[in-house]
Amino acid sequence: MRYNQTMTRILLCDDHAMFRQGLKSILESEPGFRVIGEASSGREAIRYALETKPDVTLMDIQMPELDGVAATKTILEENPDANVVILTMYRQDRYVFEAIKAGARGYMLKDSDGDKLIDMVTRVAGGETLLNAEMAASVLDEFKKVKEELPKNSDHPISELTEREATILRLLAKGDSNQEIAEKLGVSEKTVRNRLSEIFSKLRLNNRTQAALYALREGIASLNPDDE
Repeated sequence: MRYNQTMTRILLCDDHAMFRQGLKSILESEPGFRVIGEASSGREAIRYALETKPDVTLMDIQMPELDGVAATKTILEENPDANVVILTMYRQDRYVFEAIKAGARGYMLKDSDGDKLIDMVTRVAGGETLLNAEMAASVLDEFKKVKEELPKNSDHPISELTEREATILRLLAKGDSNQEIAEKLGVSEKTVRNRLSEIFSKLRLNNRTQAALYALREGIASLNPDDE
């Protein structure tokens, strides 16, 4: 599914030039996709991401100077709306887990085919957070163990949210993009973005990933689609 936009601007961050070239060839074969920059180190990735504000940043975990996790954290601290997808060789990479906790929108195995890459970039550019149930459950379990990662109920109760905000949070946790949420609620995408900012502020969350996990912890959403 393609979203209503004229061009999806992509930043490639990987220290292997041939791998970047392969990604670029796949991505630019898709109408409406354009690679606007390439970074070969973590520090370059941060600079390019903050200067150009791409729609999607593809970030390799193993980068010289500064690894992909640290680069992702810095980018999201400076620009919480940034869409970062982690590139990795291993599904169970501990660094991927840390990047997801920091707010990365998902991860892509480096040996995935071109169609999966196109689909991932398209959906993330549209506002989705793509975590499989196993990864979401692992991150949620970690957040439960580490108290400071998410607010306590007594300090920031879910009851602070309006009914509409709780609905938006539930849809976000299901993986709906801003556009899909807007269509379901009959409002504009700008309204959804504004409501999400209010939700993050009320619950003292930093990004969509933390918000989705908060919803899971509070029982607003479920890892099991059959429970929706």
